[in-house]
Amino acid sequence: MLNCVHNLALDVFTHSLCAFRLTLVSDTAVDAAMMLRDVMLPLPMRPEWGPEMEWPYPGLPSALVAEFAGHPVAGLPFFSPETVTTDHGSVYRNHHLVEVERRLGCNILPARALRPPDKHAVERAFGAIRTLLFEHLPGYTGVDAADRGAAPEDEEVLTLEEMEHLVATWIVGIWQRRHLGEYAPAWDVGGSHSPNTLFAASFEQTGLGLRLPQPDLYYELLPSHPISVLRERGVKIKGLWYYGDALEPYLNERSTRGGRFKGRWCVHREPRDRRTVFFQDPLTHDWHELRWTGLPPVGTVPAFGDRRVSELLAAAREADMRPRTDAELLPLLLEILAARAPVSSWKTATTRSERINHARDETQARAAAEDRAAAPAPVSPVTPMLQRVEQAVSGLDAERRHRREEAVLRRPTKPARLGASYRTGNLFLLPEDDTDHPQPGPPDEGA
Repeated sequence: MLNCVHNLALDVFTHSLCAFRLTLVSDTAVDAAMMLRDVMLPLPMRPEWGPEMEWPYPGLPSALVAEFAGHPVAGLPFFSPETVTTDHGSVYRNHHLVEVERRLGCNILPARALRPPDKHAVERAFGAIRTLLFEHLPGYTGVDAADRGAAPEDEEVLTLEEMEHLVATWIVGIWQRRHLGEYAPAWDVGGSHSPNTLFAASFEQTGLGLRLPQPDLYYELLPSHPISVLRERGVKIKGLWYYGDALEPYLNERSTRGGRFKGRWCVHREPRDRRTVFFQDPLTHDWHELRWTGLPPVGTVPAFGDRRVSELLAAAREADMRPRTDAELLPLLLEILAARAPVSSWKTATTRSERINHARDETQARAAAEDRAAAPAPVSPVTPMLQRVEQAVSGLDAERRHRREEAVLRRPTKPARLGASYRTGNLFLLPEDDTDHPQPGPPDEGA
């Protein structure tokens, strides 16, 4: 089983697992922000799910919800969160996540220190998932050494996308229809209730407001960077320069924005994929991509995040580079992505941490692309590590070839093959008389 970190969004009243996120190594504030956005989005049906997994709540036909959402909806509640309770982890205390919660209209209620009852429902949900699901999976390592088997690392058979699909199926098919037991509501202690029945009971009390977030909400939840003036070179975000055609009408001008960022332009950055940033036109309110100026005009570059950018800038400082343009940083970035190891020795020349970093870059870029879509796209497999390195090496070769061609003003002609003159003419043909020499004239009469 693949080692991963998971975030969970739990509705305290119905004990519904509204959303979850699986990430490699560690989660970030952007992952938590997008999980709050997932709470507001209906979960689409997947091809492997049957009719029993569809929207089951009475009084609100699934056809109406499917028409409102634009796709068949699975039996998982979705709503706008009102109050968010988290622990004191660095991810949840991040200024960006706090701004996201305010943007969504949520009341922030941090859990008190040394007060387990403040978030006991979430901790108990994690324990239930571990005992009801994870312990029955191959390769389970347990919470301590006593729970480990003889050789759990030899049973690694689940990838990240398979794990995500398994957890989603278990939540919709089992958890939402499971009897709560002692977690029954106070107004019906002896009754039999599940998260689905409690959510249906909430319809009778307050109703359900079908409010789906706009697709542009994804861009608004990204970290923003105020820019004073848009230069002709573009905008500089976290050490890299970006430019696009959408900036041309507003070059060398100040923004008419008011409020907190008065007189400044706001550019939003995707920490999981730094190849592009996003700029909103103040007149049309359309979002436009700004490409990194170091990207080649042709070909593709593997995805890279904030961690790779930090490594790139540190390597440039160590090499005492003073690049005039970001295009000079591209060969150094491709060398970092290729781990400076030949493809033939990739399996033996890299460490486990380097392989995890490559897998994390790819999964984060895939998650960013799925979050940008209006409807969640089906999970696609991760690009194989060998293919990712080959892509970086081929991009490095293409960039070097492009720079050599730009350095030569006039490309030399291709020389003829050896012995080509003997094959084009007849070897037995005598050459013509040389007529370049002057012919002798008549003798001078005065001589």
